[in-house]
Amino acid sequence: MTSKSSQFNGRLVIDLGAIARNWQGLDKISNTALTAAVVKANAYGCGMVPVAQALARAGAQFFFVATPDEALDLREALPEAHIFVLNGLYPGAGALYAEKRLMPILNSMAMLDEWLNLCTQKGDAIPAGFQFDTGMNRLGFRLQEASVVKARMEGSGYKPQVIMSHLACADVPGHEKNGTQRALFQSLLAQFEGIPASLANSAGTLGGRESHFQMVRPGISLYGGRAIQGRPNPMAPVVGLEMPIIQIREARTGESVGYGATQTLNRDSRLAIVAHGYADGFLRALSSSNGRPGAHVAIRGHVVPVVGRVSMDSFAADITDIDTDLPTPGAFAEIIGPNISIDDLADSADTIGYEILTSLNGRFDRFYKDESGNIFQE
Repeated sequence: MTSKSSQFNGRLVIDLGAIARNWQGLDKISNTALTAAVVKANAYGCGMVPVAQALARAGAQFFFVATPDEALDLREALPEAHIFVLNGLYPGAGALYAEKRLMPILNSMAMLDEWLNLCTQKGDAIPAGFQFDTGMNRLGFRLQEASVVKARMEGSGYKPQVIMSHLACADVPGHEKNGTQRALFQSLLAQFEGIPASLANSAGTLGGRESHFQMVRPGISLYGGRAIQGRPNPMAPVVGLEMPIIQIREARTGESVGYGATQTLNRDSRLAIVAHGYADGFLRALSSSNGRPGAHVAIRGHVVPVVGRVSMDSFAADITDIDTDLPTPGAFAEIIGPNISIDDLADSADTIGYEILTSLNGRFDRFYKDESGNIFQE
């Protein structure tokens, strides 16, 4: 680890080798379909540039981001990558997309008109993708617009690189909406013969080949998160985070812990105060109270509960049951690691692993482990 690190901060380690192996595993599952990589939102909080470069070394060629700014940063890092922009064409930005070889996912008639006009001006069928809404009600042409889109295509001679849609409930494989969306998508594709299709996110990729088509678009699975509810997670963990303990204190039966006095101790207790709070991405929803258990962390290999409300800069963990090898100030608590997964935290906060990952922007030093196991700082 380099001299840039602080002796006072916690440490976040992103395992690029694990991300690469996760992509390779998904690529085997997708079989003949192309396996893209979703690296939007700073690669789900893991760092878009180093993550995308590791994925490219592993064989990924197609990448999805959300915004043109993300795409521009990715283009600088990967000059030869195929980059799709999920939020589509921002008004007036077509020339920039064309110059930087960024492919918007066109989601509306206004976007389509502007893109086709740009193609006419440049005398070139500049690559882009089309998205249709099959039940998400987020982005995409409505299915009723398919005939109009097809007519515009045929009139201009333009063919998109991909026709895509997005599954709303793929994380619950038995949900009836999955079959409905697949059927609608299949019906749509009959109007656009010969154009590659993409429907599957991480859950769709892991859930079965009926959703694979010609390209899959995994995101959360690359980063070690659980994509399908109620099933063992087959992906390698990617993130490790440890934060320093700043005080060990004794507390008595009947005393309360934290803001709001929401948790009262029912025994004499030993508490470790950890320098990590909601300002660092440890969500306030991870708090504990008399009526509701909160998150757990690991200290000296022991999984221990959070006690009371999470503060901006710290939280308390109950270490009363640690009998030997007691921690002292300066020791570290495992927030995410071998004993605590991102999905463990997500379950405790009644949220999803995506939010846990994308909240990792706190006061800790960020390191990467490369494919050979070497550690370097961002």
